[in-house]
Amino acid sequence: MPPASGAGPAPLPAGLRLLLRPELRQKLLAFASLLALVVFFSLASSNFRNFDNLVIILQATAVNGVLAIACTFVIITAGIDLSVGTLMTFCSVMAGVVLTYLGLPLPLGIAAAILCGALCGLVSGVLIAKLKIPPFIATLGMMMLLKGLSLVISGTKPIYFTDTEGFSAISQDSLIAALIPKLPIPNAVLILFVVALLAGLVLNKTVLGRYTFALGSNEEAVRLSGVNVDFWKIVVYTLSGAICGIAGLLTASRLNSAQPALGQGYELDAIAAVVIGGTSLAGGTGTILGTLIGAFIMSVLTNGLRILSVAQEWQTVVTGAIIILAVYTDILRRRSR
Repeated sequence: MPPASGAGPAPLPAGLRLLLRPELRQKLLAFASLLALVVFFSLASSNFRNFDNLVIILQATAVNGVLAIACTFVIITAGIDLSVGTLMTFCSVMAGVVLTYLGLPLPLGIAAAILCGALCGLVSGVLIAKLKIPPFIATLGMMMLLKGLSLVISGTKPIYFTDTEGFSAISQDSLIAALIPKLPIPNAVLILFVVALLAGLVLNKTVLGRYTFALGSNEEAVRLSGVNVDFWKIVVYTLSGAICGIAGLLTASRLNSAQPALGQGYELDAIAAVVIGGTSLAGGTGTILGTLIGAFIMSVLTNGLRILSVAQEWQTVVTGAIIILAVYTDILRRRSR
């Protein structure tokens, strides 16, 4: 029976309304892009399909993925953190100081890396929230400061963990292989998914998560409602720093050494992964799942280009183009709203 005259259009089915949500569309687009890259590189080179190469991709994603999760919290608040790469390196150096120079037990080295990351994040948060230094400038200064401290503390030389029993197992051993022998997935990948799961719970199920989204949506409205905006902003940066400490442990364990000159440039891949995954640079929206998809896109792209013997300089060009495209897509998405 036709609708009565003057009646509005029939409501869309619930499933279709869900698919039309910008956040879900972005995640679906990112996931489709990931599948397209995997199919393309698999057809272009049989080496890409090798299980050992897939493990390499997973292990490379572990570090960048954890850093991207740290950036996700900050970017959702409409902030930015350019120091995540050098902070990761600094945390690995501090783990080296505790474990190699001081000879203390492994749990203390792990705690030192995470606590140093949290402390540096706390300092960045104070600079931004209390001293009102723009996040770009505050974290740029922190990036240079931590880069210098890493070189000074280590004496510009790598710190090796060869005498620390069990340190390499953090990233390289496989708990999954102990249960499924034919699936030797490194612990680093397991840690990535555990961190992602916990971060997702924090963002969606806790007060910190609600204030993280609120700060990015309308910070002034949150302030006028009586919330201590500065405190929660500092907490976000502190948590981000602690997660960078975990990334520092993963990269040091994978290399079995703390490389003080490593780290700069990682922040670009991490931020690109966050934006590709649908987190808006304007703040207020974002998901950990989207960030994970973005991190895998960056790793698959980098690995695939290397498999195809694309020159390093052209790999950098492609990465830069993807960052620009991701930011422009975010701008279009915000305009459509």
